[in-house]
Amino acid sequence: MMMSKLLSSALLAVTISGCATPPTPRTISETTAATPQLSTLTKLINDAGLTETLKEPGPYTVFAPTDDAFKAVPAKTLDALSKDKALLISVLTYHVLPGKVTAAEVKNGPVTTVQGSPVSLYRSGSFVTVENAVVSTADIEASNGVVHIVDQVLIPPVKK
Repeated sequence: MMMSKLLSSALLAVTISGCATPPTPRTISETTAATPQLSTLTKLINDAGLTETLKEPGPYTVFAPTDDAFKAVPAKTLDALSKDKALLISVLTYHVLPGKVTAAEVKNGPVTTVQGSPVSLYRSGSFVTVENAVVSTADIEASNGVVHIVDQVLIPPVKK
């Protein structure tokens, strides 16, 4: 009987310790860093000093361009971004909306970005675009918002 109780206790301890704990929600910064196809974006977020900002409570909606989207940007433009932190911050924050907007919540029309300029959103069923960029993967949940992966880099209008 005593051996049976010890064995039961040991099995219970193993079972409890072997239970998967729910994953800790990741911030937007951690989510982009953990997504292999967003490595260029993650590097640029770090270069711009926005990593900590994207760990703040938010909430934010981020339209995250893939590495392939950045490869399509002219080298001259990428070079300018690497040399001008203010310009880089402007471009990156043009991909961010204040508040959390899932794909199903997208309303057709303009919405103002964190950068201050409007972008046009469009949704038809599950098809979503921001400006001319197509959302290829929508609704990646983060603890402080949501990330939508897009196929193009958005360039804000030049402010006069």
